[in-house]
Amino acid sequence: MTKTPMPEPTATHARVLILGTGFAGLGMATNLKRAGQDDFLVLERGAAVGGTWRDNTYPGCACDVPSLLYSFSFAQNPEWSDTFSPQPEIWDYLKDVASKEGILPHCRFDTVVEEARWDDAEQRWHVRTSQGTYTAEVVVSGVGGLSEPKVPDVPGIEDFEGTTFHSARWDHEHQLAGERVAVIGTGASAIQFVPEIQPEVGHLTLFQRTPPWIMERRSRPFKPVERFLFRHVPGAQRLARASIYWARELSVFGFAKNPKILKRAERFARAHLHGQVQDPELRRKLTPTYTMGCKRILLSNDYYPALTQPNVTVETAGIAEVRAHSIVTTDGTEHPVDTIIFGTGFQATEMPAAQVIYGADGVRLADQWDATSVSAFLGTSVHGFPNLFFIVGPNTGLGHTSMVFMIESQVAYIRQALDAMAERGTPVLDVKPEVEAAYNDGVQEQLAPTVWNTGGCSSWYLDRQGRNTLLWPTFTFVFRKRTSRFDPEHYRVVAAAPLGADAARVPATAAD
Repeated sequence: MTKTPMPEPTATHARVLILGTGFAGLGMATNLKRAGQDDFLVLERGAAVGGTWRDNTYPGCACDVPSLLYSFSFAQNPEWSDTFSPQPEIWDYLKDVASKEGILPHCRFDTVVEEARWDDAEQRWHVRTSQGTYTAEVVVSGVGGLSEPKVPDVPGIEDFEGTTFHSARWDHEHQLAGERVAVIGTGASAIQFVPEIQPEVGHLTLFQRTPPWIMERRSRPFKPVERFLFRHVPGAQRLARASIYWARELSVFGFAKNPKILKRAERFARAHLHGQVQDPELRRKLTPTYTMGCKRILLSNDYYPALTQPNVTVETAGIAEVRAHSIVTTDGTEHPVDTIIFGTGFQATEMPAAQVIYGADGVRLADQWDATSVSAFLGTSVHGFPNLFFIVGPNTGLGHTSMVFMIESQVAYIRQALDAMAERGTPVLDVKPEVEAAYNDGVQEQLAPTVWNTGGCSSWYLDRQGRNTLLWPTFTFVFRKRTSRFDPEHYRVVAAAPLGADAARVPATAAD
């Protein structure tokens, strides 16, 4: 395929606009760059690359996927310090990839996307940002589901006179020493930062809606000999990575095929709880009553011990209201509070980017999804939104392994689509609605019997209608196979409009 030149430093047009510089955006940019397709720009709202791993800087922030698996296959890192990487190392890794792969000159930082609108006559996207308007033939959204914090609508929160912040927007200037701190939420972020702040606060009240299943975190520093082998022995790190990948894939049998398999893991989790929490009443509060896997399984060695300390209260009654200096629970108890920290996760099922994207008929994507449901063909293409591709789109999330595998699968598929458009001279692709519908019906049918849907909990995997729009229902290698070949028959292919013409576009068959 013919190589394309890089846009000028002041350019506001590119063949491809990539949104975001997390794993998804950098993966797409690197794929294009390595293929000589330099005609792209990357719009990033932050001041540096990194996405989730730039924004989440709360104490104890780390990954719960093994380091060797949580990295690009084309840029494996022999220098990880630990089998589970801390946030600063992952952010450094992403910055290093962006620098080595030559992505930084393509980036436009501090650029917030305010609206992306498809122009049917011009056959291009107009993307209005805080730094002006950009245009492109193709938009690739690498804005993941963990980009916008979710803060619950708590009655009276506007009257609170203390400090509030979300874990994803940690206020490092605020001193917690000696304070009465309320933590709302007990998800993946909370179990990491609670043990970090517990020793310094005056009192910590943890408001828990549902206890998570927690397994031992088998984390350890890599040995010098391991790092030596990763650096100098060809294939050593790939072999270690492959073994972790296949071990993780085996868990799909429990999650999606036969949930009874998870009973053994539940016994290990209960033993972990019993070994660390001696108080029967506290243990009762921390014991899940739903099937393991219904919510994300969490890993921690220090969360339970932190909750047993004398300056910690675990509160399971619901929050009735917030007052100026306290939180009142539904049983009438008033808890004095100086600071409220929300560990309540992200707007994962809502996909906030949909609020500002407008398709061929001027329909906003969020409105289309409200009228039907959040869905996309291969988690990548949505009918009515030509030349728009999602990475980490609907039903590409995972409950058992690394999202980077899914990201690389989608990136390769999108590259094939871009190549097909260039080779055929058909610059517009719009997935057929019947193709998208059939695909998503199949995904939902596969999800129906899984523990994620039937485990007896209310999880962030499910949207407001109780539909699982987040997770991929089976093995990740199945998704890799589904995305391994771009088939133009799945798309309405549109030929180029005549130069200077405002006439209606001319449809072309896939065989043209």
